[in-house]
Amino acid sequence: MSSSTTLDAEGRAEPQGESAFGPAYDLAGLVGRLSRCDVRPTFAELNALLEGVEVGADELRPYVSFKEGTYARHRVHLCEWAELLVLCWRPGQRTPIHDHAGSFGAVRVLRGVMWETLFEMDGAEGLVYRSAREWTPGRVTGADVPDIHQLGNPDISGQDLVTLHLYAPPLTSLNVYKVGRRESTSTLWMNSWNPTI
Repeated sequence: MSSSTTLDAEGRAEPQGESAFGPAYDLAGLVGRLSRCDVRPTFAELNALLEGVEVGADELRPYVSFKEGTYARHRVHLCEWAELLVLCWRPGQRTPIHDHAGSFGAVRVLRGVMWETLFEMDGAEGLVYRSAREWTPGRVTGADVPDIHQLGNPDISGQDLVTLHLYAPPLTSLNVYKVGRRESTSTLWMNSWNPTI
């Protein structure tokens, strides 16, 4: 999902390609843009911001480490309007089926292969499978409200996965779902279920 808008140096929407940072910017440039936001970025702006960033190995290195039980969440930036995270996944690690409890989300794959499974709520059958996609380095996907999905590093990938996530407003919880159910089965609070590092 892409957009033709991004945020200028003052955090205002502008057409893509007219950025104060040029057509591409590094991780520090993205943090600078987010620091200057004075309103919540739109869903389209989140996608555009992640499409414009190029993260170098040296910038990424402090945020790359893994957990054995679940994927690791490393906070890069947090402000009133948005949160930027690097997530690190071993093969077989994945999220539960979830929504973002009112936050927009965008993801850029930095290393590895990410599988995304999309679901929809059917009035008669409850939650049903809709489709699945595979995302490779440089690709950006997003979750609008009320999208329900599952992300993960496939068991068969044989490699670690590193992804960059941008949420607006900051993600505090996930509503968890099960196929066939009409409502969320539970809420996971991020700071207790999978705290950031």
